[in-house]
Amino acid sequence: MIADLAMGWPILSVTTFLPLVGAVLILLTRGEGEAVEQNIRRIALITTVVTFLVSLLMWAGFDNGTAAFQFEEKTAWIGDTITYHMGVDGISVLFVILTTFLMPLAILASEVITKRVKEYMVAFLVLETLMIGVFCALDLVLFYLFFEAGLIPMFLIIGIWGGARRIYATFKFFLYTLLGSLLMLLAIIAIYLTAGTTDVAVLLNYNFPVDMQYWLWLAFFASFAVKVPMWPVHTWLPDAHVEAPTAGSVILAGVLLKMGGYGFIRFSLPMFPEASVYFTPMMFALSVVAIIYTSLVALVQEDMKKLIAYSSVAHMGFITLGTFSFTEQGLQGAIIQMISHGIVSGALFLCVGVVYDRLHTREIARYGGLVNRMPVYAFVFMLFTMATVGLPGTSGFVGEFLIMVGTFKASTLATFLAATGLILGAAYSLYLYRRVVFGELVHADLQDMEDLNWREKLTFIPLMVTALWIGIYPTYFTAATDASVQNLITQAQAKMAANAAAAADAPAPEGAEQGASH
Repeated sequence: MIADLAMGWPILSVTTFLPLVGAVLILLTRGEGEAVEQNIRRIALITTVVTFLVSLLMWAGFDNGTAAFQFEEKTAWIGDTITYHMGVDGISVLFVILTTFLMPLAILASEVITKRVKEYMVAFLVLETLMIGVFCALDLVLFYLFFEAGLIPMFLIIGIWGGARRIYATFKFFLYTLLGSLLMLLAIIAIYLTAGTTDVAVLLNYNFPVDMQYWLWLAFFASFAVKVPMWPVHTWLPDAHVEAPTAGSVILAGVLLKMGGYGFIRFSLPMFPEASVYFTPMMFALSVVAIIYTSLVALVQEDMKKLIAYSSVAHMGFITLGTFSFTEQGLQGAIIQMISHGIVSGALFLCVGVVYDRLHTREIARYGGLVNRMPVYAFVFMLFTMATVGLPGTSGFVGEFLIMVGTFKASTLATFLAATGLILGAAYSLYLYRRVVFGELVHADLQDMEDLNWREKLTFIPLMVTALWIGIYPTYFTAATDASVQNLITQAQAKMAANAAAAADAPAPEGAEQGASH
């Protein structure tokens, strides 16, 4: 019954563009003053909650037993080639739910924003539409437009409502991500000229020449590696996180970073399998360096946000490691780890935002002994610290365990080196928690710190429940991705086998035949 209800109307388009309706309502709101601002906040919150409920309806009607794209919508858009094609499978559906889940929490966390509230809420609602569109788009051009347009509202969110060095951070963020994506645009043009279509569903079954795959893979890599971000193109991320408002950091870490990992899984592996295998040693090397190097950098940070930002790079290193293991466990782990990281890192940035709103500093040395004044906050912070460390029973453990199992099948050395990152991750996470929460209340201005208010508790509870849910009962989530992941590996192996057979059957050059006869 639920499936029939979800299938009877364009549910993906509604989920994608519903936030724009809220943005228009906010723009039509006239007047100034606190009452008007509260109405704007309510419109934004209600819009994101309704969008989340619609996405839950889609999730309820989703069929876990098939790898096919579901809830498809397709219509001619530009000429006879580029189509408005939307659909989700087991890989993309979880990212849609993650996006719609985090947005109401980001709006709740934006209560501290007091300047240009209307423009702020509009920017977030537009950003939500563009992020959902990335995960639903089944045409390369449509995907590219959503993928790139998402830079604009995030650019504004950091540039207008960010910290003291916000202009530097926004331009660095924009230039890094834009330059990488220009190469992907050239690759999309080359794909169209070769295959005659930009339809993703068709291209996933198209077998590109092996020589061409290398160049196409590198072009897509240039875009996705910056977005993940991978070492050494990660330097924009700490600056962007430090300067972004709390809600901006939540969405940046929770959703925007996942677009790179999603791109590798959706496009690079199934469309360019030979190239993916060829570049796997490079991906393993870059992932291991990211895990170890950024973990060591995180250990010496004195700014809470910067420490969590560097930890994000390390965690994304695990995700690329699992992705290019080309094993079912590795890919499953990469997807679950991306969902887990979206929830846990978003929650950690909210934890930083809670104390920053009270003391207006993120310097670790300015805190200490908060458990004496904020016991509820100390408990919440502890849970998410344990989750980022990968404690069994939390979401962080499931993803990391599957990634390590999958990667072990592909490379014992890479697995061993990556495992050192787990130890370093525990070191910097527990070091942060000890310095902020335990000890004596040595600073006088901490004596009056108030514990979590109702709005902050309401923000944290769904994140805590989800982090524990994934950790205790991960099958509920992995069941959605099983069929799609198996199909991806099967398709990639079939393409490689077909190319190998074609190469073996190809007639040898005339000179080679003569040389063989002599």
